[in-house]
Amino acid sequence: MIITSLLDTDLYKFTMMQVVLHQFPGAQVEYRFKCRNRGMQLAPFVSEIREEIRFLCQLRFQDAELAYLNSLRFIKSDFVDFLGLFQLNEKYITVTALPNGEIDITIKGPWLHTILFEIPVLAIVNEVYFRNTQPVPAYPEGRKRLDGKIALLQQSGLETLKIADYGTRRRFSKAWHEEVLRVLCARLGADRRRGQLAGTSNVLFAMKLGLVPLGTLAHEYLQACQSLGPRLRDSQIFGFETWAREYRGDLGIALSDVYGMTAFLRDFDLYFCKLFDGARHDSGDPFDWGERLIAHYKANKIDPLSKVLIFSDGLTVPRTIELFERFNGRCKLAFGIGTNLTNDLGNAPEHVPLQIVIKMTRCNGQPVAKLSDTPGKSMCDDERYLAYLRQVFSIPQPQTEPSV
Repeated sequence: MIITSLLDTDLYKFTMMQVVLHQFPGAQVEYRFKCRNRGMQLAPFVSEIREEIRFLCQLRFQDAELAYLNSLRFIKSDFVDFLGLFQLNEKYITVTALPNGEIDITIKGPWLHTILFEIPVLAIVNEVYFRNTQPVPAYPEGRKRLDGKIALLQQSGLETLKIADYGTRRRFSKAWHEEVLRVLCARLGADRRRGQLAGTSNVLFAMKLGLVPLGTLAHEYLQACQSLGPRLRDSQIFGFETWAREYRGDLGIALSDVYGMTAFLRDFDLYFCKLFDGARHDSGDPFDWGERLIAHYKANKIDPLSKVLIFSDGLTVPRTIELFERFNGRCKLAFGIGTNLTNDLGNAPEHVPLQIVIKMTRCNGQPVAKLSDTPGKSMCDDERYLAYLRQVFSIPQPQTEPSV
């Protein structure tokens, strides 16, 4: 089976889940799957995907896994106690083959009991697809490419450039993911002060390999706040304040692109500039984003060198180096590389990674949406709500805005 531990997911699913337990235990949500590769034929693999999900829903947290989570200072003991009783329920997820050969995946139920589906289900879809289309994986080519990336990172002048693995959801396979991490540990070093591998978003491999687990919050949290907060216009502010109330200074990285950078900077005032350690980029031009955020800190009389800028949108190693060279010495930097680390095995059509996502589309019966800085990344099943959201946050209608 592909997923053999409920820790085989991203850390931010647990950090958000803890907020849900303490702040929004009754919230009801809906998630939808989307494959951005046009015409991808996933329907033939529906039975295998369902079988893997059925096994996923049989898993429970082991005592050693709960002890590891309990060792993280921002994870609270009552949340660990809850996880000791937790099990994913198959009744909340449906996988359907569509007539055009694509698939639909819908997750619907209590937020607290569905939030952990996303990452392992995406990993399952990836691995099922690739093991059927590439029965002989191109590991030699993948290793050659990984060697080239490491060589780039080891160039003179880049000693302080640190990268992190963010590649669970789109990995080629679990085995390849682990191999990549072991090679990075051995070649780049995972020492907090001297190594170039800062850590991994994957909690299982962090525990297994002694790496730093990394992650704070994702789009779904701020999207849900559109329904859970007192006023739509203040939903971003409500989300940040609720997060800060839960973690009291830990996990202080704000996600900036749920309503676009302009709306983010409007809400991210002096209070939040001081309260949060930094922000994460996940759509739009990263160079423009970095310049605008640094200028924003300066305008609020805050030294950008005291704040961290995290870049995580479709990064490659060359792009990471370009960003490092632009912003090094002007702020603290962090880089999360995903697909380009864990699913880069060749250029042939069969090696093209799946651009798949699972996004929240409703919370408590109300549509929710992300207004991305990158056209095509937004997902919403209600065009009227999307238009209303743009009006509330003063965001112009783009030329084309594909929806789910």
